[in-house]
Amino acid sequence: MPSRPIDRSYRSAINILHSRRRPERPSVRPGSNPPGLSRIPDAQGKPDLKGTPSIVGMKQWLHQIGHSTTEIDNLNIVHVAGTKGKGSTCAFIESFLRTFGERTGFPRKTGLYTSPHLIYPEERIRINFQPIARDLFARYFFEVWDVLSQDDDSLRPLPRYLQLIALVSFHAFIREGVEAAIFETHHGGEYDATNVIEHPVATVVTTLGMDHVKQLGPTIENIAWHKAGIFKHGAHALSSPQEASAAEVLLRRASEKGINLQFVENDPSLPADALQLKPDVQRTNCSVALAAVRRFLEERAPKGAAEIASSDVLQGINQFSWPGRFQLLVQGTFSWFLDGAHNEMSVSKAAEWFIESSQGERESLVRILIFSQVSEQRDAKIVLERLATTLSTIHIHHVIFTLYDPEQDFDSTTAVVSKSEDTLHKAFGEIWKRFHQNSEILYEPNIQKALDSARKIGTEARGMQTLITGSQHLVGAALHSLDSYASDKGSV
Repeated sequence: MPSRPIDRSYRSAINILHSRRRPERPSVRPGSNPPGLSRIPDAQGKPDLKGTPSIVGMKQWLHQIGHSTTEIDNLNIVHVAGTKGKGSTCAFIESFLRTFGERTGFPRKTGLYTSPHLIYPEERIRINFQPIARDLFARYFFEVWDVLSQDDDSLRPLPRYLQLIALVSFHAFIREGVEAAIFETHHGGEYDATNVIEHPVATVVTTLGMDHVKQLGPTIENIAWHKAGIFKHGAHALSSPQEASAAEVLLRRASEKGINLQFVENDPSLPADALQLKPDVQRTNCSVALAAVRRFLEERAPKGAAEIASSDVLQGINQFSWPGRFQLLVQGTFSWFLDGAHNEMSVSKAAEWFIESSQGERESLVRILIFSQVSEQRDAKIVLERLATTLSTIHIHHVIFTLYDPEQDFDSTTAVVSKSEDTLHKAFGEIWKRFHQNSEILYEPNIQKALDSARKIGTEARGMQTLITGSQHLVGAALHSLDSYASDKGSV
Protein backbone atom coordinates (compact mmCIF):
# COMPACT_ATOMS: atom_id res chain seq x y z
CA MET A 1 0.00 0.00 0.00
CA PRO A 2 1.44 3.44 -0.90
CA SER A 3 2.98 5.30 2.02
CA ARG A 4 1.90 8.79 3.05
CA PRO A 5 3.87 11.27 0.90
CA ILE A 6 6.10 13.73 2.72
CA ASP A 7 5.93 16.31 -0.06
CA ARG A 8 2.37 17.62 -0.17
CA SER A 9 2.94 20.26 -2.82
CA TYR A 10 1.01 20.89 -6.00
CA ARG A 11 3.80 19.24 -7.99
CA SER A 12 3.63 16.13 -5.80
CA ALA A 13 -0.14 15.98 -6.30
CA ILE A 14 0.28 16.19 -10.08
CA ASN A 15 2.95 13.48 -10.05
CA ILE A 16 0.66 11.11 -8.13
CA LEU A 17 -2.23 11.97 -10.44
CA HIS A 18 -0.14 11.17 -13.52
CA SER A 19 0.99 7.90 -11.94
CA ARG A 20 -2.63 6.79 -11.90
CA ARG A 21 -2.99 6.93 -15.69
CA ARG A 22 -4.12 3.71 -17.29
CA PRO A 23 -1.28 2.53 -19.59
CA GLU A 24 -3.72 1.53 -22.33
CA ARG A 25 -7.40 1.03 -22.97
CA PRO A 26 -8.68 -2.48 -22.20
CA SER A 27 -9.31 -4.62 -25.27
CA VAL A 28 -10.91 -7.65 -23.62
CA ARG A 29 -14.22 -8.13 -21.89
CA PRO A 30 -14.28 -8.78 -18.15
CA GLY A 31 -14.90 -12.32 -17.02
CA SER A 32 -18.19 -11.31 -15.42
CA ASN A 33 -20.50 -8.35 -15.55
CA PRO A 34 -19.80 -5.84 -12.73
CA PRO A 35 -22.66 -6.00 -10.20
CA GLY A 36 -25.54 -3.62 -10.84
CA LEU A 37 -24.48 -2.59 -14.34
CA SER A 38 -26.50 -3.14 -17.48
CA ARG A 39 -24.73 -4.03 -20.70
CA ILE A 40 -25.40 -2.60 -24.11
CA PRO A 41 -25.57 -5.07 -27.00
CA ASP A 42 -22.89 -4.71 -29.64
CA ALA A 43 -23.56 -4.57 -33.38
CA GLN A 44 -24.26 -8.32 -33.38
CA GLY A 45 -26.54 -8.17 -30.36
CA LYS A 46 -23.94 -9.60 -27.98
CA PRO A 47 -22.94 -7.86 -24.76
CA ASP A 48 -19.95 -5.61 -25.37
CA LEU A 49 -18.25 -4.23 -22.28
CA LYS A 50 -14.45 -4.01 -22.18
CA GLY A 51 -12.46 -3.63 -19.01
CA THR A 52 -13.85 -2.43 -15.69
CA PRO A 53 -16.20 0.54 -16.18
CA SER A 54 -15.02 3.81 -14.65
CA ILE A 55 -18.12 4.12 -12.50
CA VAL A 56 -17.14 1.00 -10.53
CA GLY A 57 -15.83 2.04 -7.13
CA MET A 58 -16.88 5.69 -7.32
CA LYS A 59 -19.72 5.50 -4.80
CA GLN A 60 -17.59 3.57 -2.32
CA TRP A 61 -14.69 6.00 -2.70
CA LEU A 62 -16.97 9.00 -2.15
CA HIS A 63 -18.32 7.44 1.03
CA GLN A 64 -14.79 6.54 2.09
CA ILE A 65 -13.68 10.18 1.90
CA GLY A 66 -16.71 11.16 3.95
CA HIS A 67 -19.29 12.30 1.41
CA SER A 68 -22.87 11.10 1.45
CA THR A 69 -25.32 10.98 -1.43
CA THR A 70 -27.11 13.92 0.20
CA GLU A 71 -23.96 16.05 0.03
CA ILE A 72 -23.61 15.26 -3.67
CA ASP A 73 -27.29 16.09 -4.23
CA ASN A 74 -26.86 19.42 -2.43
CA LEU A 75 -24.42 20.51 -5.13
CA ASN A 76 -27.49 20.90 -7.40
CA ILE A 77 -25.90 19.29 -10.42
CA VAL A 78 -26.46 19.68 -14.14
CA HIS A 79 -24.91 16.63 -15.82
CA VAL A 80 -23.80 16.96 -19.46
CA ALA A 81 -22.88 14.25 -21.98
CA GLY A 82 -22.47 14.29 -25.76
CA THR A 83 -19.95 14.09 -28.58
CA LYS A 84 -19.66 17.67 -29.73
CA GLY A 85 -20.07 20.91 -27.81
CA LYS A 86 -20.01 19.46 -24.28
CA GLY A 87 -17.45 21.91 -22.98
CA SER A 88 -19.04 24.97 -24.57
CA THR A 89 -22.49 23.94 -23.34
CA CYS A 90 -21.16 23.47 -19.81
CA ALA A 91 -19.47 26.87 -19.95
CA PHE A 92 -22.68 28.55 -21.16
CA ILE A 93 -24.67 26.92 -18.35
CA GLU A 94 -22.12 28.06 -15.78
CA SER A 95 -22.06 31.60 -17.19
CA PHE A 96 -25.85 31.95 -17.08
CA LEU A 97 -26.08 30.56 -13.54
CA ARG A 98 -23.23 32.76 -12.32
CA THR A 99 -24.88 35.85 -13.79
CA PHE A 100 -28.23 34.92 -12.25
CA GLY A 101 -26.51 34.39 -8.91
CA GLU A 102 -24.80 37.77 -9.00
CA ARG A 103 -28.22 39.41 -9.33
CA THR A 104 -30.29 37.25 -6.98
CA GLY A 105 -27.84 35.75 -4.50
CA PHE A 106 -28.33 32.16 -5.72
CA PRO A 107 -26.14 30.41 -6.56
CA ARG A 108 -23.47 32.22 -4.57
CA LYS A 109 -20.86 29.85 -5.96
CA THR A 110 -20.82 27.79 -9.14
CA GLY A 111 -18.69 24.73 -9.77
CA LEU A 112 -17.63 23.56 -13.21
CA TYR A 113 -15.98 20.20 -13.89
CA THR A 114 -14.81 19.50 -17.46
CA SER A 115 -12.27 17.38 -19.26
CA PRO A 116 -9.74 17.23 -20.67
CA HIS A 117 -7.72 20.26 -19.61
CA LEU A 118 -5.87 22.37 -22.15
CA ILE A 119 -2.72 23.19 -20.20
CA TYR A 120 -2.93 22.45 -16.46
CA PRO A 121 -4.98 19.78 -14.65
CA GLU A 122 -6.56 22.25 -12.23
CA GLU A 123 -8.41 23.81 -15.18
CA ARG A 124 -10.82 20.87 -14.91
CA ILE A 125 -12.09 22.12 -11.54
CA ARG A 126 -13.43 25.69 -11.55
CA ILE A 127 -15.14 27.82 -8.90
CA ASN A 128 -17.08 30.75 -10.36
CA PHE A 129 -15.34 29.82 -13.63
CA GLN A 130 -11.85 30.40 -12.21
CA PRO A 131 -9.58 27.33 -12.12
CA ILE A 132 -9.09 26.27 -8.53
CA ALA A 133 -5.92 27.74 -7.02
CA ARG A 134 -2.95 25.41 -6.94
CA ASP A 135 -2.65 25.43 -3.16
CA LEU A 136 -6.32 24.46 -2.88
CA PHE A 137 -5.93 21.82 -5.55
CA ALA A 138 -3.05 20.28 -3.61
CA ARG A 139 -4.93 20.49 -0.30
CA TYR A 140 -8.08 18.85 -1.61
CA PHE A 141 -6.15 16.30 -3.63
CA PHE A 142 -4.27 15.05 -0.57
CA GLU A 143 -7.40 15.08 1.59
CA VAL A 144 -8.79 12.58 -0.90
CA TRP A 145 -5.60 10.66 -1.64
CA ASP A 146 -4.53 10.24 1.99
CA VAL A 147 -7.78 8.51 2.89
CA LEU A 148 -7.89 6.24 -0.14
CA SER A 149 -4.20 5.31 -0.16
CA GLN A 150 -4.22 4.42 3.55
CA ASP A 151 -7.08 1.95 3.16
CA ASP A 152 -6.36 -1.20 5.17
CA ASP A 153 -7.98 -3.36 2.49
CA SER A 154 -5.02 -4.17 0.24
CA LEU A 155 -7.34 -5.84 -2.29
CA ARG A 156 -9.39 -2.68 -2.85
CA PRO A 157 -8.13 -0.91 -6.01
CA LEU A 158 -7.14 2.74 -6.02
CA PRO A 159 -8.88 5.13 -8.42
CA ARG A 160 -7.34 5.75 -11.83
CA TYR A 161 -6.57 9.22 -13.22
CA LEU A 162 -10.06 10.27 -14.31
CA GLN A 163 -11.74 8.67 -11.32
CA LEU A 164 -9.32 10.39 -8.96
CA ILE A 165 -9.66 13.88 -10.37
CA ALA A 166 -13.46 13.50 -10.46
CA LEU A 167 -13.36 12.56 -6.77
CA VAL A 168 -11.24 15.63 -6.06
CA SER A 169 -13.78 17.80 -7.89
CA PHE A 170 -16.69 16.50 -5.80
CA HIS A 171 -14.66 17.00 -2.63
CA ALA A 172 -13.56 20.52 -3.60
CA PHE A 173 -17.06 21.64 -4.55
CA ILE A 174 -18.49 20.37 -1.26
CA ARG A 175 -15.71 21.97 0.80
CA GLU A 176 -16.05 25.27 -1.09
CA GLY A 177 -19.81 25.48 -0.58
CA VAL A 178 -20.77 25.32 -4.25
CA GLU A 179 -24.53 25.75 -4.73
CA ALA A 180 -24.76 24.82 -8.42
CA ALA A 181 -22.37 22.47 -10.20
CA ILE A 182 -22.02 21.48 -13.82
CA PHE A 183 -20.36 18.13 -14.54
CA GLU A 184 -19.17 17.05 -17.99
CA THR A 185 -18.77 13.34 -18.58
CA HIS A 186 -15.36 11.97 -19.59
CA HIS A 187 -16.51 9.41 -22.18
CA GLY A 188 -19.97 8.05 -22.81
CA GLY A 189 -22.27 8.33 -19.83
CA GLU A 190 -23.71 5.03 -18.61
CA TYR A 191 -20.41 3.72 -17.23
CA ASP A 192 -18.64 7.08 -16.82
CA ALA A 193 -17.09 7.91 -13.46
CA THR A 194 -19.23 11.04 -13.19
CA ASN A 195 -22.39 8.94 -13.45
CA VAL A 196 -22.11 8.31 -9.74
CA ILE A 197 -24.39 11.37 -9.64
CA GLU A 198 -27.74 9.88 -8.65
CA HIS A 199 -30.05 12.90 -8.40
CA PRO A 200 -29.07 15.68 -10.81
CA VAL A 201 -31.43 18.61 -11.27
CA ALA A 202 -31.08 18.38 -15.05
CA THR A 203 -29.27 16.27 -17.63
CA VAL A 204 -28.18 17.39 -21.08
CA VAL A 205 -27.04 15.49 -24.17
CA THR A 206 -25.28 17.63 -26.76
CA THR A 207 -24.86 16.80 -30.45
CA LEU A 208 -23.93 13.16 -31.02
CA GLY A 209 -21.45 11.80 -33.53
CA MET A 210 -18.97 8.99 -34.06
CA ASP A 211 -16.18 9.18 -31.49
CA HIS A 212 -14.60 6.81 -28.93
CA VAL A 213 -16.07 3.94 -30.92
CA LYS A 214 -13.67 1.41 -29.35
CA GLN A 215 -15.28 2.12 -25.98
CA LEU A 216 -18.82 3.09 -26.93
CA GLY A 217 -19.56 0.95 -29.98
CA PRO A 218 -19.47 1.15 -33.77
CA THR A 219 -22.84 2.82 -34.42
CA ILE A 220 -24.53 6.10 -33.55
CA GLU A 221 -27.18 4.04 -31.76
CA ASN A 222 -24.51 2.52 -29.49
CA ILE A 223 -23.16 5.97 -28.70
CA ALA A 224 -26.63 7.37 -28.00
CA TRP A 225 -27.31 4.48 -25.61
CA HIS A 226 -24.22 5.32 -23.59
CA LYS A 227 -24.83 9.07 -23.52
CA ALA A 228 -28.43 8.59 -22.38
CA GLY A 229 -27.09 6.75 -19.35
CA ILE A 230 -26.95 10.05 -17.48
CA PHE A 231 -30.75 10.41 -17.61
CA LYS A 232 -32.25 9.99 -14.14
CA HIS A 233 -35.80 9.58 -12.92
CA GLY A 234 -36.96 12.88 -11.45
CA ALA A 235 -34.44 15.02 -13.35
CA HIS A 236 -35.15 17.19 -16.37
CA ALA A 237 -33.70 15.75 -19.59
CA LEU A 238 -32.76 17.91 -22.55
CA SER A 239 -30.97 17.30 -25.84
CA SER A 240 -29.65 19.18 -28.81
CA PRO A 241 -31.33 18.22 -32.10
CA GLN A 242 -30.13 14.75 -33.15
CA GLU A 243 -30.30 12.60 -36.25
CA ALA A 244 -33.35 10.33 -36.27
CA SER A 245 -31.69 7.06 -35.23
CA ALA A 246 -29.88 8.66 -32.28
CA ALA A 247 -33.00 10.56 -31.21
CA GLU A 248 -34.98 7.32 -31.19
CA VAL A 249 -32.52 5.70 -28.79
CA LEU A 250 -32.48 8.75 -26.51
CA LEU A 251 -36.28 8.83 -26.40
CA ARG A 252 -36.48 5.12 -25.63
CA ARG A 253 -33.93 5.38 -22.82
CA ALA A 254 -35.75 8.40 -21.37
CA SER A 255 -39.04 6.51 -21.47
CA GLU A 256 -37.45 3.55 -19.67
CA LYS A 257 -36.52 5.93 -16.85
CA GLY A 258 -39.98 7.47 -16.74
CA ILE A 259 -38.98 10.94 -17.93
CA ASN A 260 -39.82 13.23 -20.82
CA LEU A 261 -36.96 14.26 -23.09
CA GLN A 262 -37.00 17.78 -24.53
CA PHE A 263 -35.20 18.39 -27.83
CA VAL A 264 -34.12 22.03 -27.92
CA GLU A 265 -34.13 24.02 -31.15
CA ASN A 266 -32.14 27.24 -31.58
CA ASP A 267 -33.58 29.95 -29.34
CA PRO A 268 -34.83 32.87 -31.48
CA SER A 269 -34.46 35.28 -28.56
CA LEU A 270 -30.67 34.99 -28.56
CA PRO A 271 -28.83 38.04 -29.95
CA ALA A 272 -28.29 37.73 -33.68
CA ASP A 273 -24.83 39.24 -33.95
CA ALA A 274 -23.07 38.08 -30.77
CA LEU A 275 -19.52 36.97 -31.57
CA GLN A 276 -19.77 34.38 -28.81
CA LEU A 277 -22.52 32.62 -30.80
CA LYS A 278 -20.42 32.16 -33.91
CA PRO A 279 -20.24 29.75 -35.63
CA ASP A 280 -23.81 28.48 -35.57
CA VAL A 281 -22.93 25.39 -33.52
CA GLN A 282 -22.29 27.74 -30.61
CA ARG A 283 -25.81 29.10 -30.99
CA THR A 284 -27.05 25.52 -30.72
CA ASN A 285 -24.91 24.92 -27.62
CA CYS A 286 -26.09 28.18 -26.06
CA SER A 287 -29.74 27.37 -26.76
CA VAL A 288 -29.68 23.99 -25.03
CA ALA A 289 -27.66 25.50 -22.16
CA LEU A 290 -30.22 28.26 -21.64
CA ALA A 291 -33.09 25.76 -21.73
CA ALA A 292 -31.30 23.66 -19.10
CA VAL A 293 -30.77 26.71 -16.90
CA ARG A 294 -34.46 27.58 -17.12
CA ARG A 295 -35.40 24.05 -16.02
CA PHE A 296 -32.79 24.23 -13.25
CA LEU A 297 -34.16 27.51 -11.91
CA GLU A 298 -37.71 26.18 -11.93
CA GLU A 299 -36.52 23.61 -9.39
CA ARG A 300 -33.94 25.45 -7.34
CA ALA A 301 -34.28 29.24 -7.61
CA PRO A 302 -35.53 31.22 -4.58
CA LYS A 303 -39.19 32.19 -4.56
CA GLY A 304 -39.86 35.30 -6.59
CA ALA A 305 -36.72 34.88 -8.72
CA ALA A 306 -37.37 31.68 -10.62
CA GLU A 307 -36.87 33.10 -14.10
CA ILE A 308 -33.65 34.19 -15.72
CA ALA A 309 -33.90 37.80 -16.91
CA SER A 310 -33.06 38.93 -20.43
CA SER A 311 -30.25 41.00 -18.92
CA ASP A 312 -28.85 37.83 -17.32
CA VAL A 313 -28.89 36.11 -20.71
CA LEU A 314 -27.07 38.97 -22.44
CA GLN A 315 -24.46 39.25 -19.69
CA GLY A 316 -24.01 35.47 -19.63
CA ILE A 317 -23.33 35.46 -23.36
CA ASN A 318 -21.05 38.50 -23.24
CA GLN A 319 -18.85 37.02 -20.51
CA PHE A 320 -18.80 33.53 -22.06
CA SER A 321 -15.35 32.17 -22.80
CA TRP A 322 -14.13 28.69 -23.59
CA PRO A 323 -10.41 28.65 -24.48
CA GLY A 324 -9.37 26.33 -27.26
CA ARG A 325 -12.76 26.20 -28.91
CA PHE A 326 -13.39 28.57 -31.84
CA GLN A 327 -10.75 30.83 -30.35
CA LEU A 328 -9.18 33.69 -32.29
CA LEU A 329 -5.93 35.13 -31.00
CA VAL A 330 -4.59 38.20 -32.83
CA GLN A 331 -0.96 39.20 -32.41
CA GLY A 332 -0.22 42.12 -34.70
CA THR A 333 -0.59 40.91 -38.29
CA PHE A 334 -0.72 37.28 -37.16
CA SER A 335 -4.15 35.73 -36.61
CA TRP A 336 -4.20 32.37 -34.84
CA PHE A 337 -7.41 30.35 -35.12
CA LEU A 338 -7.43 27.59 -32.49
CA ASP A 339 -9.91 24.77 -32.14
CA GLY A 340 -9.39 21.49 -30.29
CA ALA A 341 -11.58 19.53 -32.72
CA HIS A 342 -10.46 15.91 -32.89
CA ASN A 343 -13.15 13.98 -34.76
CA GLU A 344 -14.65 14.18 -38.24
CA MET A 345 -17.70 16.17 -37.24
CA SER A 346 -15.81 18.71 -35.17
CA VAL A 347 -12.96 19.39 -37.61
CA SER A 348 -15.43 20.16 -40.37
CA LYS A 349 -17.07 22.77 -38.12
CA ALA A 350 -13.66 24.19 -37.22
CA ALA A 351 -12.82 24.44 -40.92
CA GLU A 352 -16.13 26.15 -41.71
CA TRP A 353 -15.49 28.64 -38.91
CA PHE A 354 -12.01 29.36 -40.28
CA ILE A 355 -13.37 29.89 -43.79
CA GLU A 356 -16.13 32.22 -42.59
CA SER A 357 -13.94 34.14 -40.16
CA SER A 358 -11.13 34.65 -42.66
CA GLN A 359 -13.43 36.20 -45.25
CA GLY A 360 -12.99 39.91 -45.67
CA GLU A 361 -9.24 39.76 -45.18
CA ARG A 362 -7.08 40.83 -48.06
CA GLU A 363 -6.90 38.14 -50.73
CA SER A 364 -3.12 37.96 -50.66
CA LEU A 365 -2.96 37.04 -46.97
CA VAL A 366 -1.13 33.76 -46.39
CA ARG A 367 -3.18 30.94 -44.88
CA ILE A 368 -1.49 28.18 -42.88
CA LEU A 369 -2.75 24.97 -41.30
CA ILE A 370 -1.01 23.33 -38.33
CA PHE A 371 -2.39 19.84 -37.78
CA SER A 372 -1.56 16.92 -35.55
CA GLN A 373 -3.37 13.97 -34.08
CA VAL A 374 -1.77 11.13 -32.15
CA SER A 375 -4.52 8.82 -30.96
CA GLU A 376 -5.22 5.14 -30.49
CA GLN A 377 -8.93 5.89 -30.25
CA ARG A 378 -9.61 7.35 -33.70
CA ASP A 379 -8.26 7.29 -37.25
CA ALA A 380 -6.28 10.49 -37.72
CA LYS A 381 -6.15 10.00 -41.48
CA ILE A 382 -9.94 10.04 -41.74
CA VAL A 383 -10.09 13.17 -39.58
CA LEU A 384 -7.52 14.90 -41.79
CA GLU A 385 -9.37 13.87 -44.95
CA ARG A 386 -12.57 15.49 -43.65
CA LEU A 387 -10.62 18.62 -42.75
CA ALA A 388 -8.96 18.80 -46.17
CA THR A 389 -12.29 18.31 -47.92
CA THR A 390 -13.99 21.10 -45.98
CA LEU A 391 -11.08 23.50 -46.54
CA SER A 392 -10.98 22.79 -50.29
CA THR A 393 -13.04 25.92 -51.02
CA ILE A 394 -10.11 28.17 -50.06
CA HIS A 395 -6.40 28.11 -50.78
CA ILE A 396 -4.21 26.90 -47.93
CA HIS A 397 -0.70 28.07 -48.82
CA HIS A 398 1.25 26.08 -46.22
CA VAL A 399 0.46 22.97 -44.16
CA ILE A 400 2.59 22.07 -41.16
CA PHE A 401 2.26 18.57 -39.72
CA THR A 402 3.73 18.17 -36.26
CA LEU A 403 3.66 16.01 -33.13
CA TYR A 404 2.74 16.39 -29.49
CA ASP A 405 3.09 14.45 -26.28
CA PRO A 406 -0.33 13.76 -24.69
CA GLU A 407 1.33 13.82 -21.26
CA GLN A 408 3.28 17.04 -21.84
CA ASP A 409 4.37 18.79 -18.64
CA PHE A 410 3.94 22.48 -19.36
CA ASP A 411 5.70 23.46 -16.16
CA SER A 412 8.99 22.24 -17.56
CA THR A 413 9.03 23.11 -21.25
CA THR A 414 6.81 24.10 -24.14
CA ALA A 415 8.67 21.86 -26.56
CA VAL A 416 7.05 18.52 -27.13
CA VAL A 417 9.18 15.41 -27.13
CA SER A 418 9.87 14.32 -30.68
CA LYS A 419 8.59 10.93 -31.79
CA SER A 420 9.29 8.91 -34.89
CA GLU A 421 6.11 9.20 -36.96
CA ASP A 422 7.53 9.39 -40.49
CA THR A 423 5.01 6.91 -41.87
CA LEU A 424 2.05 8.84 -40.48
CA HIS A 425 3.43 12.15 -41.73
CA LYS A 426 3.89 10.72 -45.20
CA ALA A 427 0.30 9.49 -45.19
CA PHE A 428 -0.88 12.92 -44.04
CA GLY A 429 0.98 14.56 -46.91
CA GLU A 430 -0.50 12.20 -49.47
CA ILE A 431 -4.02 12.80 -48.19
CA TRP A 432 -3.59 16.56 -48.23
CA LYS A 433 -2.20 16.66 -51.76
CA ARG A 434 -5.33 14.93 -53.07
CA PHE A 435 -7.34 18.01 -52.17
CA HIS A 436 -4.76 20.82 -52.16
CA GLN A 437 -2.14 20.17 -54.83
CA ASN A 438 -0.57 23.61 -54.56
CA SER A 439 0.01 23.67 -50.81
CA GLU A 440 3.57 23.58 -49.52
CA ILE A 441 3.88 20.85 -46.90
CA LEU A 442 6.26 21.09 -43.96
CA TYR A 443 7.01 18.58 -41.21
CA GLU A 444 8.13 19.77 -37.78
CA PRO A 445 9.09 17.51 -34.86
CA ASN A 446 7.20 19.49 -32.20
CA ILE A 447 4.66 22.24 -31.74
CA GLN A 448 7.14 24.96 -30.87
CA LYS A 449 8.98 24.47 -34.15
CA ALA A 450 5.67 24.40 -36.02
CA LEU A 451 4.71 27.77 -34.52
CA ASP A 452 8.16 29.16 -35.33
CA SER A 453 7.75 28.07 -38.95
CA ALA A 454 4.34 29.73 -39.15
CA ARG A 455 5.75 32.95 -37.70
CA LYS A 456 8.60 32.92 -40.21
CA ILE A 457 6.17 32.47 -43.10
CA GLY A 458 3.92 35.21 -41.72
CA THR A 459 6.81 37.62 -41.27
CA GLU A 460 7.94 37.16 -44.85
CA ALA A 461 4.36 37.59 -46.09
CA ARG A 462 3.65 40.55 -43.76
CA GLY A 463 0.76 38.76 -42.18
CA MET A 464 -0.91 35.38 -41.99
CA GLN A 465 -3.91 33.42 -40.76
CA THR A 466 -3.12 30.09 -39.13
CA LEU A 467 -5.64 27.40 -38.21
CA ILE A 468 -4.42 25.07 -35.45
CA THR A 469 -6.61 22.00 -35.01
CA GLY A 470 -6.75 18.22 -34.70
CA SER A 471 -6.28 17.74 -30.97
CA GLN A 472 -6.90 19.49 -27.68
CA HIS A 473 -3.36 18.54 -26.68
CA LEU A 474 -2.07 20.33 -29.76
CA VAL A 475 -4.16 23.43 -29.07
CA GLY A 476 -3.24 23.44 -25.39
CA ALA A 477 0.47 23.36 -26.17
CA ALA A 478 0.02 26.06 -28.81
CA LEU A 479 -1.88 28.29 -26.38
CA HIS A 480 0.81 27.79 -23.78
CA SER A 481 3.48 28.86 -26.24
CA LEU A 482 1.45 31.80 -27.53
CA ASP A 483 0.84 32.96 -23.96
CA SER A 484 -2.86 33.22 -24.72
CA TYR A 485 -3.94 33.61 -21.14
CA ALA A 486 -2.02 36.87 -20.95
CA SER A 487 -3.58 38.24 -24.16
CA ASP A 488 -6.94 36.59 -24.55
CA LYS A 489 -8.87 39.51 -26.01
CA GLY A 490 -9.54 37.57 -29.18
CA SER A 491 -11.18 34.65 -27.37
CA VAL A 492 -14.77 33.87 -28.26
